[in-house]
Amino acid sequence: MNNIIELKGVSKYYHDHPVLQDIDLEVKNREFLTILGPSGCGKTTLLRLISGFETPSSGTILMKGKDVSELPAPLRHVNTVFQSYALFPHMNVFENVAFGLRCQHLPKDEIDHRVREALRMVKLEHLILRKPHQLSGGQQQRIAIARAVVNKPLVLLLDEPLSSLDYRLRKTMQMELKQLQSDLGITFILVTHDQEEALSTADRVVIMNHGLIEQIGTPRAVYEEPENLHVAQFVGEVNIFNAKVLAISPDTIEVEFEGKQFTLKNSKNFSEAEFLYILLRPEDLEVWGVNEVQNPENMYSANVVQVIYKGSTVDLILKLKSGTQILATQFFNEDDEKLDFRLGESVWVCWRSGWEVILANDTR
Repeated sequence: MNNIIELKGVSKYYHDHPVLQDIDLEVKNREFLTILGPSGCGKTTLLRLISGFETPSSGTILMKGKDVSELPAPLRHVNTVFQSYALFPHMNVFENVAFGLRCQHLPKDEIDHRVREALRMVKLEHLILRKPHQLSGGQQQRIAIARAVVNKPLVLLLDEPLSSLDYRLRKTMQMELKQLQSDLGITFILVTHDQEEALSTADRVVIMNHGLIEQIGTPRAVYEEPENLHVAQFVGEVNIFNAKVLAISPDTIEVEFEGKQFTLKNSKNFSEAEFLYILLRPEDLEVWGVNEVQNPENMYSANVVQVIYKGSTVDLILKLKSGTQILATQFFNEDDEKLDFRLGESVWVCWRSGWEVILANDTR
């Protein structure tokens, strides 16, 4: 069976308040699925429904084709790693990881083998006798993961396990989680509000908002082809322009925004006089000095408001003649003099036409 978990029409209410509404979701066997959304969107509630800590108000949850909607958590063969690692402070690393196996009354030799193998996977076998207070935050997080995977679950659920770590350690743990999931060959479901974390770890991303699933797709698909304005704004930085369709043909549309007219692909079958949002990612914008451009016909005139140096890139906040401010990310290359922009400098802005331009319906 390709799907290890299926949610069909699942809703959850607390005191008549809808937290999740009519959720349909298929989780594939051995995939790394990330559930991404702002605080309060229902993503943790969704995880608790899968784990068995909550029961749905309506709908069905299937695991390997079996209805587990009313099945208690201990019988679901899934394990959860929480934001607070909840390690037993009086137990050493070995005892923490072995706790669940001992509750199952497994033979001592099997417990010893499985604990040491789990600790080897998270690269902490050398700290086997330490207590939790003697470990760093990253080490505690890995112990919590080892304690979960030692039970050989069908699915490992992770509820924002990296949120309390510093930036550098969080980046390292993102890569380690991805590698661990590949090594174990089991399904991981990670809940996060961190878009970078979601895109860097996931095979597929579920974007949630107000108890609804807005879009499901690969990291590249949700970034480059957002299905609505919420997804476009939540996943990465984006410049948004109000536009109107002036004319249409089978393959193209003529639009006007910020005082200029452009011909773009009619990829979503827009109609004449329809209002649109034109979405431009900062990295798709090109910025040129006024002396570098001979024919600025399809360019916008702007002034540099702010220069944000980020090492390999420079973010420019630009102000168009209309007063609109936009963000443009410029990349260093061999000729890095091109990125030496100054505050107040006059520049020209354009973008590479075609797939870089994302269109979305105006919902006003």
